[in-house]
Amino acid sequence: MAKVLVCRCEDVTLHELEDAVSRGHDDIESLKRYTGFGTGWCQGKGCVALCARLLVERGGHANVPFTPRPPFHPLRLADLAGLADVAKGDEKSGKPPH
Repeated sequence: MAKVLVCRCEDVTLHELEDAVSRGHDDIESLKRYTGFGTGWCQGKGCVALCARLLVERGGHANVPFTPRPPFHPLRLADLAGLADVAKGDEKSGKPPH
C-alpha cells in the first residue's frame, strides 16, 4: 500500500489520521495533538482542510479554533530573507537545491 501523506511538514499519513479517529480523536484539536499535523513549518496551511474533511467524513467535528503552534526556534526575518541568497549561491555553484 502506498504511503499517502496528508501533512508533508510532519510526515503524517492518511493511515495515521484514520487510526487516530478510530481511537476516539473526534475533534480537530485532539486529532492535531495526537498526530502532530499542522505543527510544522506551514502551520497547517497545507493540511488542515484535508484533515478537517476526513474528520467530518468519519463522523467527527472540525470546530474552530484550531490552535497553531509557532516554530520551536523562532527565526528572525533577516535569516529567512537570507535564504534567497543561499539559493542563488547554490545555483551559481551548480549544487542541487536544499
